[in-house]
Amino acid sequence: MNARRLPPWIRIRLKTDGKYGLVQSLIDGHKLHTVCNSAHCPNQQECFNRGTATVMILGNICTRSCRFCAVSSITAPRRMPEQVDRDEPRRVAELVQKLNLRHAVVTSVTRDDLPDGGASIFAETILEIRRATEGRTTIEVLTPDFNGSEESLAAVLSAGPDVFNHNLETVERLQSEVRPQADYHRSLAVLKFAAGSNEAGLIKSGLMVGLGETDEELFGAFEDLLEAECKYLTIGQYLAPSEKHWPVKRFVNPGMFDEYKKQALALGFKGVASGPLVRSSYLAEQFLRQQTQ
Repeated sequence: MNARRLPPWIRIRLKTDGKYGLVQSLIDGHKLHTVCNSAHCPNQQECFNRGTATVMILGNICTRSCRFCAVSSITAPRRMPEQVDRDEPRRVAELVQKLNLRHAVVTSVTRDDLPDGGASIFAETILEIRRATEGRTTIEVLTPDFNGSEESLAAVLSAGPDVFNHNLETVERLQSEVRPQADYHRSLAVLKFAAGSNEAGLIKSGLMVGLGETDEELFGAFEDLLEAECKYLTIGQYLAPSEKHWPVKRFVNPGMFDEYKKQALALGFKGVASGPLVRSSYLAEQFLRQQTQ
């Protein structure tokens, strides 16, 4: 990501002050991965400085090869996914406790090699955080699609996350190119299943702009998400992690992000975070508190 090519309204903080050292030290000490680092999130320094991070479970090697994502894939270079670490949920919970997080966000690589896609580890992680924090910490999971397995989804939902998040990422026309092993309608079905679950909390999804979509296509995705009973949405600017990744087709100005939020709320979303540097887990605690006040 070349900061010199970014428009003037995108300013990425690079200072590592505040609690940055503590957060990085605890992550390393607990032998955990974060999507902040693995996905080259532009907000990593800001979030670490504030004393928070988004843990990425189930290893650091994805079985899919989404063209926008910086997380290592088995396809390039070819590597095998890590063995499932059954102690990982306990270590995640310990990290959450030591950072004194009021809201914990847990995501993962996609593990198509596992029979349940890693759903059992998601569920165990939720339960371990509940035990370690005695229920004081709200929990958000950002999951893969588990190949549409309702059994796997039910396993995660039965653990009772406060927020269930699965990103649609982009509009229907671009899915096969940008997310070749994913499926637009499968992702919508995942969200609809979660919304119909008795254990479901807030149902949330995220979209990126700048991949080549039109605004009309984006508004169509809004409507599809609402039809899937997803009422909470994040919208952010896509930033290519490298020249090898899917190129940025346009930079959307802040005023247009305000318009996206206005349109989404008018259509029926209950909560929307929209801005150039908005990401699924960015300021997730503030987003949740605003919806539950």
